[in-house]
Amino acid sequence: MGIKIIAKNQRAGYDYFLEEKYECGVSLMGTEVKSLRLGKAMINEAFVVIDSAGEVWLQNSTIPHYEFGNINNHPETRKRKLLLKREEIQQIEKKMAMKGYTIIPLALYFKDSLVKCEIALAKGKKLFDKRDTAAKKDVERKLRQGQFE
Repeated sequence: MGIKIIAKNQRAGYDYFLEEKYECGVSLMGTEVKSLRLGKAMINEAFVVIDSAGEVWLQNSTIPHYEFGNINNHPETRKRKLLLKREEIQQIEKKMAMKGYTIIPLALYFKDSLVKCEIALAKGKKLFDKRDTAAKKDVERKLRQGQFE
C-alpha cells in the first residue's frame, strides 16, 4: 500500500539542525483517524515532550473535527501519545540532557493503514545559520537552472 503523507513540517529544516530521526506510532481516537484520512492536520507549531513517567507526547498539533462526527467528536488540539520503544526513549532522553536539543515532529503519514509520526532530535539554528542555509540553497538552485557558467 505504501506511504501517504498527511502533514509535513516545512520549516523544520530551516529552523533546526536535524540530528537523528525516529518513526513512531500515534495513539488516536476514531474520529481523528477519519479526519486524517481526509488529509487534514497541522503540525507546524507542534512539539514533542517526554514526561516524568517516560512517555512521549505530541503537543500543540491540530487535527480538525471530523465533519460527519457526532457529540463524541475529539478535541482539536489535545495532546497525543507517541509510541516508541523504551530503549529509544532512553536514548533520546540522554541526548536531551545535553544543552540545546529539542524534539520536533517532521511529518505525519499513513504507513499501510497505520498513522505514523516522524520526529527528529534537533538543535536550533541561529540567525546567521539560517542565512547561510538560504544562500547555499540559492546557489544550488541557480546551478541546477544553469545560470552560473
